This record gives sequence, C-alpha cells and structure tokens, in this order.
Amino acid sequence: MNQLILNLKTGQLALETVPVPQVGPGQVLIRSRRSLVSPGTERMLVAFGRGSLFSKAQQQPERVRQVFDKIKTDGLGPTINAIRRRLDQPIPLGYCNTGEVMAVGADVTDVCIGQRVASNGPHAEVVCVPRKLVAPIPDGVSDDEAAFTVAGAIALQSVRLIGPTLGETVVVIGLGLIGLLTVSLLELHGCCVIGIDSDETRCILARKRGITALNPAEIDVVRAVLERTGHGADGVVIAAASESGEIIAQAARMSRQRGRAVVSGVVPMHLNRADFFAKELTLQVSHSYGPGRHDVQYEQHGHDYPVGYVRWTENGNFQEILRLLSDKKLPVNDLITDVVPLTEFADVYAPKSQQRAIATLFSYPDTVDLNPVVQLRESRFSGNLGGVGMIGAGNFADATLLPALLNAGLTPLMIASVGGLNATRLARKFGIAQSTSDYRQILDNPAIDLCVIATRHDSHAHLTIAALQAGKHVFVEKPLALYDHELSEIITAQQQSGRAVTVGFNRRFSPFVQKMKGLLGSSAWHEVPINVVATMNAGNVPPDSWLHDRAVGGGRLIAEAVHLVDLITFLTGSRVTRVCLNAMGTNPTDTTDSATLLLHYENGATGTVHYFANGSTAYPKERVEAYSQGRTLVLDNYRKLTGYGFKNFSSLRGRQDKGHRALLTRIAALLRDGGPPPIPFADSVNATQTMLAALQSRRGQCWVEVTVTPERI
Repeated sequence: MNQLILNLKTGQLALETVPVPQVGPGQVLIRSRRSLVSPGTERMLVAFGRGSLFSKAQQQPERVRQVFDKIKTDGLGPTINAIRRRLDQPIPLGYCNTGEVMAVGADVTDVCIGQRVASNGPHAEVVCVPRKLVAPIPDGVSDDEAAFTVAGAIALQSVRLIGPTLGETVVVIGLGLIGLLTVSLLELHGCCVIGIDSDETRCILARKRGITALNPAEIDVVRAVLERTGHGADGVVIAAASESGEIIAQAARMSRQRGRAVVSGVVPMHLNRADFFAKELTLQVSHSYGPGRHDVQYEQHGHDYPVGYVRWTENGNFQEILRLLSDKKLPVNDLITDVVPLTEFADVYAPKSQQRAIATLFSYPDTVDLNPVVQLRESRFSGNLGGVGMIGAGNFADATLLPALLNAGLTPLMIASVGGLNATRLARKFGIAQSTSDYRQILDNPAIDLCVIATRHDSHAHLTIAALQAGKHVFVEKPLALYDHELSEIITAQQQSGRAVTVGFNRRFSPFVQKMKGLLGSSAWHEVPINVVATMNAGNVPPDSWLHDRAVGGGRLIAEAVHLVDLITFLTGSRVTRVCLNAMGTNPTDTTDSATLLLHYENGATGTVHYFANGSTAYPKERVEAYSQGRTLVLDNYRKLTGYGFKNFSSLRGRQDKGHRALLTRIAALLRDGGPPPIPFADSVNATQTMLAALQSRRGQCWVEVTVTPERI
C-alpha cells in the first residue's frame, strides 16, 4: 500500500510503498476513502523540514543545550550521528481520515467490518487506529464531509474551553480551516463572531458565512473590536499558525476586563505580563481534540473517563461533529478547495497551492495491495551464515543494532514493524531485502536461522518463545522477561528447542571491560573475591512514558539497570545469590528509577548498582569501579579506563564503545561455525531473576534469595 511521509532532515515528501499494518488489540484497520490536508499543521512541518540545520536549531533552542551536554559526555561523532538519525526518521503526514473498516482487534465490539468511520489516521491507503480515535459515520454524512471530523473536534475543543454564552462577542484570529470551523461552532452557540485574517480571500469566505471579518493589513483590528463592542471581546480564540509574537498581545488588548483567550493554533507564547495583569485575563492552550489526547490509558488501552467528571472526551467531540454534520448545522462543503488522488500530493504541498487552499481532500483507489510484505530487492545470502530476521524497527535498531549487524556481516533478510513504515525505511537504509508488518513472516521463513528481537519490552518474552518454537536462534534485547512466569516459559522453550538465546548484554564485550577483566586476573574470581560499584546517571524520563508502565516497559530497573547486574556478573565470574533494593521515596512501587541495589555473589564477591534519574545530564552516564587486592580500576562512560596500583597499566582511552559490535560479531561466528552462545544463558537468566527479586526486596524491605540457575542451561 502507499503512505505519504515527510523526511524532516530534507523536507522531502514521498509516497512510500509499505506493508499493510497489522491490527492489534483495541485497534481498527481502515481502508481509506478520503483524508483531509491540514494546511496549517502540515505546511509548518514541511517548512520545518526544508529549513537548514541552523534554522531547525533556532526553532528548538531547548534542544541546543542537550546537544552540547551530549557532546561533553559521548563525544562529537556519536552526537552528530544521533542528530542525523533523529532528523532522518520519516514523519507520517495527515490526521483527518475517513474510510471503511477492514478488520477489528480483540476487545473491539462496537465497530463492524464494512462500517464507514472517521479517524485520525494519516494519509495512507490503509490505516490502523486505536478504537478511541475512531467514530462511526452517520448515513447522511458523505465521505467528504466526514473528513472534517478531526479538524472539527480541534475547533470544538477550543470553543468548549472559551465557554461562550448566548450573545457574547468572540473574536477568532486566523480564518484558515480550524478558524472557519471555530466561527461556525461559535455561531451555533449564539455568539457575535468577529474574524481576523490578513488573507482577504479568507475574509471574504468568512463574510459569506455572515460574520464580520477584519483584515489587519487594512485596519487597526484592536481598535475596530473595541469600537464594535464598547468594552472589548468576551473571548478570543487564536486559531492562527504564525511566527508573529504580536498575536497574543493583540488578543490581550482587544479583550474586555476578565476576558478569556484560548490558543488552538501555533503561535509564539511570548507574553507581556502587563497586558494580562491590567485586565486579569485568562489564557489557556487547547489540547488538540480534547480530553484523552496522548493519554496512553485512554487512547491505547481504551479506558474511558467517568462521564460525571469528563463530559466531553476527544471521541465525544468526534461524535458531536458528526452529529452536527448529519443535522446540516455545520457547513463544510464550501471549504473544500480540491479533491485529488493521493498520487498527486506534490501539487497539493506546492507553496502557491498551500496559500490558496482552505481544505484539500485526498481520494483513494477502490483496490489496495494488502500484502504484509514489501520486496525491496532480491534476497541473496552467501557462505555458511544463516539468514537473519529482525523484529522491531525503532531508534535502537536504527542507531545501534543494524549498524553492528552489518559490521558483523549479518544483513537481515527481512525486518518487521507493527505499522510497516519504520521497517520499510530501515530496509531501504540498510539494504534489507524485505519489510513486513507481520513478524510471523519471519518465523515462517525457513531461510532465517536467527531472530533479532528489538521491540517494546512487553513483547520480548512471547516473541522469544515463538521464535524458539519456530526453531530459530534468538538475540533479544534486554529485558528478557518482565515477570517470573514469562521467564519460566522461556527457559522451558529454550530447553525443548535446544536453540541458543542471547540477551543484549553488550557491556561485557566493551574493549574497556575486557581489559578490566584481564587486569583483575583469575584470582579476582577464584581466590580473592572483588568488589564492584557501577553507577548509571540515567537521566529523567517523563512519568507518563511507557518505560514506567510495569506491564509494558517493566520499569527502568528491569529495563536498564539489569545491564549493570550482568556487567558485575562478568567481572566477578560468579552469579547473584542475594539482592537488596533501596529506592527513593516512601511508595514501594515496582517502577522506581532512582535506587541502589546490593548484590551478593556465589563466590563471595559483592556488587553495588546505583541507578539514578535525578542527576545532571552534563555528567557522564556510566561509571564502573572495581576493587581487588590493593588495586582499583575506574571506567568512565566506556571512553576511559584508569588503573591504580597496577605495575604495567595506568590508563586506556578511546572512542566510546559499549560492546555492541563485538557481541554481534560473536553471534555471526556462532551462525557460521556453531558453538555455545557468547553469553551463557544461565547468566542472562540469573540477571533477570535478580531484577525480579529486587522488586520483591523493595516490597518486603528485606534481602531476597536468588536461585542460582544450573550450569546446564
């Protein structure tokens, strides 16, 4: 199928052939009929992409300091590469879609196959959308009209926030698509509406709707509003997309005492306190479609808000717009500038077209290629290396795993992602033959011997089990499992299949860590146990991130601190037998991200893991210290190793190397020559058991025993 994407680095638009997305639980798969181009939002994104790197930095000054901090800790090269990768990621355009339901996921019972629906799906021939972002279209509403549902919901939410009452005067600044819809909704509330726009064509269109429209290029709009009202506007809705900081000031000056202003557009928020202080004004920013937007529990998990507390959610706003369209109370047909096939997208985004268009609709073909696999080039493998399939196409796969795989001579035959778009992008970038939206295509492919799993954490266990049952070797990114029962099932599947399971504990393969182990000598783990202290300055992650969700990300300790447990296991040459976790705060939750783990090893060694999220980003991320026999080793961020008390060693410096390439080179050797996995499976199981026991330790506020896994695993 075809999907329209934007490259943020170059501003280039492309119609990409991607696999049809797979419908998941709580989702709806829709074959598109129409989608509406949002001139303001999409034009802004295209303009941002076409700008220089300097202009991008000017528009996001808060990112510049983060860049300098990363240069200090990781070096210039890795920082530049990270920026390039971030800008190279494709952005799907569009969010106003109508179409016909093709399939529904588990738990979706109120939408039927064949039903027409409106959604916030992008410009693509087939879209997959969470149920809460889908609304059935009434029979009396055409596809063209229904395409305005989501844009209408944006306008409706700003009207709800302004709280208009019968007879009030409300000014709408910006008479583009959202502004004109806002005008119509305010009129339905019985308001006296004044529109403002510097585009005379838009002003004429607004006047045809029976409202007063003012052009700031011709008159002083603030004075005009004050003269017409006598006391100022009761409310101002700012629906403009502009770089001018004057708009907010104008809104304040034209408002009455204790007036209200709501921003639904994109304007600089440079406020003059005196403007708002003198009149005791209220300013509020509208959150897109309404309550529930970007709330994972609402949108992704389908948990609704109690109607007594949240009367109008984003889905409720969708439904209300469709009701107004059905009752012919919200006119939209006169806003349609063009209806063009998706294949003619280039003309739609031309600067002249953008300037004159209010609402352009894309149309879609009646038949769509529903193949979940896209062939990008002919598949070829040489030598004795087995085929590789990758499940997951996120940032880590792009930045780290795929470059390391290619360096090891392991170009995947196929790559999978849920939506198909990211998989196709990375397939083109790294020369992978096929992309797919269905991971089962990889498991069913007899040419693939190794399955690389780099998906979200909650899928690691079941994908590992499925791959083992399909007879594949597995390389899975940490964590191996989120719960005890998952770990038990993985062990059973591994024992039954006899295939190798390697977890992405790459740090033990860093050349700096390898040097540490060599310097410590065999006595470190046989005659004289060592002490290791590992600190990770992890940095803050927003509280609503999926990483903190125990059922999805597992929490940051399971997700990332486990790296340090495996690292200490490698340096001590032993496995954890007891663990105690001490964390900040008084609430013993499982997803803390600032904690200290105390580890006791089978050979008497001890380890301490400090995992902190409250440190400075200017400080290096990781530090490892090893103490043994009057000697000390200090590793700083996998860039510098310093020795104290060693006769023939003082320091080692180099580029940051966390061992990803070395680990995957070992994997390549396994596929070519056979032999044991580069990390004993028992070590990976023990590290996972340790983290699960650590959570138990926090709940019980005590030391918890860890069963040492038999060597035969």
